[in-house]
Amino acid sequence: MRFLAAAATIAACMAVAHIEGVAPSFAPPSAHKQTAPQKPPPGAAPARRGTDSCRYARDNECDEPDIGTGACALNTDYSDCRALREGENDSCRWANDGECDEPQFGTGACAQGTDRTDCGAIAWMRNQNDSCATAFNGVCEEPGQGDGSCAARTDRTDCNSRERPMTINDHFFGRDDRVLVNVNEAPWRFMGRLTMSTGESCSATLIAPNVIASAAHCIHTARGVNAAGRFTTADGQHSANVIAYQISPRFNYQRFNSSDEIDGLDWALLRLDQPLGDRVGHANVANITAEPARALSAEVMQAGYSWDTGDQLSGNLSCRIIAVNPDHTFAHECDTTRGDSGSGFVVRNGDGFDLIGVDSSFRANPGGPFIYIAVSANNFAAAVPDFVAGRAGRRVPAGARPKPAR
Repeated sequence: MRFLAAAATIAACMAVAHIEGVAPSFAPPSAHKQTAPQKPPPGAAPARRGTDSCRYARDNECDEPDIGTGACALNTDYSDCRALREGENDSCRWANDGECDEPQFGTGACAQGTDRTDCGAIAWMRNQNDSCATAFNGVCEEPGQGDGSCAARTDRTDCNSRERPMTINDHFFGRDDRVLVNVNEAPWRFMGRLTMSTGESCSATLIAPNVIASAAHCIHTARGVNAAGRFTTADGQHSANVIAYQISPRFNYQRFNSSDEIDGLDWALLRLDQPLGDRVGHANVANITAEPARALSAEVMQAGYSWDTGDQLSGNLSCRIIAVNPDHTFAHECDTTRGDSGSGFVVRNGDGFDLIGVDSSFRANPGGPFIYIAVSANNFAAAVPDFVAGRAGRRVPAGARPKPAR
């Protein structure tokens, strides 16, 4: 089964946070699962009074501030928070199937707290993240455990550990090795966030003064192609609108979302209306998967806007390609997750850096951990010169572009 969704996947686009400072978590239900209203278990205590008046109610994720994400006011997300308040249970129809189906680190088919047995090993991570500005520094700074400089539940790794269960439905290989990178240093300053006019966002990397590389599924979703968006550099100081794009004419979102057949086509080049690379620099593009031995021995770096690190660019300082596939995708062991779609994989080249691929998706692997897939630059390097020169690409209609930031 392929776990991928238009707005956010384990290595896919992330919807813009619905409240400032709170990254939304979204895990699409498996194709064969649907949520259904749950009856309270026999003998349950009287339900806490509340309503489902919050705009995010009934999405299976508790959004109340004391025990959830904080996106809803207290007592306005009753159905999603009920099991957490009254006691976790196995009332979900998908309970006891060996797969965690709660949001964030499961499929999202069950409300939080209703798949207790299957989610037991990862339940402690519920509604916690690493969005604090000093996350990954090895010091717990949450109230009650540290100096309180981090808000509650925003310094997860430092206050618990980097170890992650292999059953987690996320891009971690038993341990989260990410760090918050210095956005004023290369290659991280070449990277940034691509925010679409639809409100969804991905990660991207400058590969020329006015061109970024990202993933095709960031602009080609179930709603069709919409490349209207804005790129902001990792330091937050520079932004530019997307005015043109190029993807493979054979890319099809529905086919991509339901099979592994066209994974190698999940790349996108986007032209900006400002030469931001003249200010912050940019990576070059290099194809190393044409020489598998070179690719497998390369020391790779990656960074993106992971859903659980808020506005912080999180990355891997050293990770590996573990397989080069015939379609010139490569499997990697870098810790990536939702929001990292389109993020760049780079290698050092003398005093500079080469972009060798962009993060795409992950594949099921029965009996083992998921296989995490990136698209090699082999599949788009030949298109870069003409696109950079303006000889190729489709223009984004002027009326569809975001208004310039004031």
